[in-house]
Amino acid sequence: MMKSFLIPMLLIMWLFSNFAFGSHNYADALSKSFLFYEAQRSGYLPHDQRVQWRGNSGLHDGKASGVDLVGGYYDAGDNVKFGLPMAFTVTMMSWSIIEYGSQISESGELSNAMNAVKWGTDYLLKAHPEPDVLYGEVGDGTTDHYCWQRPEDMTTSRTAYRIDPSRPGSDLAGETAAAMAAASIVFRNGNPAYANELISHAYQLFEFADKYRGKYDSSITVAQKYYRSVSGYADELLWAAAWLYKASNKQYYLNYLGRNGDTLGGTGWSMTEFGWDVKYAGVQTLAAKFLMQGNAGNHAAVFEKYQDKAENFMCACLGKGNQNIHKSPGGLIFRQRWNNMQFVTSASFLATVYSDYLASARKSLKCSYGSVSPSELLAFAKLQVDYLLGDNPRATSYMVGYGKNYPRQVHHRGSSIVSVKVDPTFVSCRGGYATWYTRKANDPNLLTGAIVGGPDAYDNFADQRDNYEQTEPATYNNAPLIGVLARLHGGQSEYSQLLPVAIPQPKPDPEQKVTPALASDIVIEQRETASWVHEGKTYYRYSAILTNKSSKTLKNLKLSVFQLYGSLWGLSKYGDTYVFPAWLNSLSAGKSLEFVYIHSVNSPAVVSVSSYTLV
Repeated sequence: MMKSFLIPMLLIMWLFSNFAFGSHNYADALSKSFLFYEAQRSGYLPHDQRVQWRGNSGLHDGKASGVDLVGGYYDAGDNVKFGLPMAFTVTMMSWSIIEYGSQISESGELSNAMNAVKWGTDYLLKAHPEPDVLYGEVGDGTTDHYCWQRPEDMTTSRTAYRIDPSRPGSDLAGETAAAMAAASIVFRNGNPAYANELISHAYQLFEFADKYRGKYDSSITVAQKYYRSVSGYADELLWAAAWLYKASNKQYYLNYLGRNGDTLGGTGWSMTEFGWDVKYAGVQTLAAKFLMQGNAGNHAAVFEKYQDKAENFMCACLGKGNQNIHKSPGGLIFRQRWNNMQFVTSASFLATVYSDYLASARKSLKCSYGSVSPSELLAFAKLQVDYLLGDNPRATSYMVGYGKNYPRQVHHRGSSIVSVKVDPTFVSCRGGYATWYTRKANDPNLLTGAIVGGPDAYDNFADQRDNYEQTEPATYNNAPLIGVLARLHGGQSEYSQLLPVAIPQPKPDPEQKVTPALASDIVIEQRETASWVHEGKTYYRYSAILTNKSSKTLKNLKLSVFQLYGSLWGLSKYGDTYVFPAWLNSLSAGKSLEFVYIHSVNSPAVVSVSSYTLV
């Protein structure tokens, strides 16, 4: 009787006190998220490793197969490296940085964010030793789950599993291509050589995925019990194409989205989830942005269908669609019992970015049960994040180490066993279960920043190590949240995507002869010309000089500019590219053009030539 009385009373108290919650420290939560990724590292740990209770592990991964697979991330509370969720984690971390890099930078976390991405991409590059070969798993869940050991003590199988033309895996290869393409954008400014390496691998992986079609878990069958590809590979093919278009601006990938949207389901499926398995809502959101930017071209009708499905997802999140997402009494979206929080963070991210796309395009969301403003969509994401951070009927933060009340018995081998640096005594496979797994005490190591599976459909949660459905964390829980935390930290009135108004694309003269692009034809030199402090923030002015080094007249120039966190003058915006300003339609041999920009990062933006013609 007491129990049945207590639960509604807690709920009533929460409802009455909901307006009394103070604003959350999103910057602190963001910072803690990156610590979680350091705790999940496999391989040789770097000298600047901040999570000191971890040590080197998995140092012979891949050796038996004649390939170096040391590094990467353990996916959750186990010691297996699963390629599909790891690649999705990298894609979503990269997308967070691409959209909200300036906010992450302002919070002082940009270097940690990029380090987190690179730890993943360094491994993915190793896992792709040949164009049509990709290693998709190291270790297996069956033997791993039989043991409860620190990563540093592993005695379980470290067999490496791969896909190739005879054992295809289009979903795995497609997601890895998306991860490398998205990460190439992240590194295009500070490490262009690395960015080029990533995009080159992304091209190869997409071709591999598209040419040799099949589900990866039919080839790597040991993954079926843990990361089964229920949705198949069609969504990953579209997902990869979208990211390759965004990273390269190559028309081929936009055409792929336009021509295959119907046959591969991108324009047909109205989704109520987004995650490591089902990518359709992410594809649809990106395609909607391309449409709003004026980049759809001849495929506008197809991209409108993508956008319609993207908006169905947003309406479902808000409860204003024809097929709405279920919510708990406390307001948390609920999809499944096992690690439901992954769907909370991913949906919150899509709602956040789409809110900004709509606001910048000066549009609203049309749902079956009413029109929705961009701010309302962002408010939904904020409510989900605030619930996760503690504004819920249990007043529990589901991010370890954030707030006063958070999970202390996390289903995680490394955090639940004393650090090897404190007690190097070997922990055996079954001994770990006997001594540490069943121990009714707080974890000896704090898994700071980890987002656990979270409460059930009725907001109930049991902080117990054997309650793996609710207390196990995962890398893909945190990745989408990074962007949302950065956005909320930046403040609702301080950010706009500034989507460009499409201008007519320059058309080549009928008589002109197109000359193949050569890197030596155009030289771009950048330098910082001024800096100043305004309201505690430092701003930097850069001058860029573009010179036509060829012996012919330069026309139809298109430039790609990445990692720009401010305004640019002297060029006109066309979609995702920049073209000559309105007063200039060509640049004679030997002549130069200057453009300038101001942003809040003490490093130049990445400016590269996408295309041009010489006449």
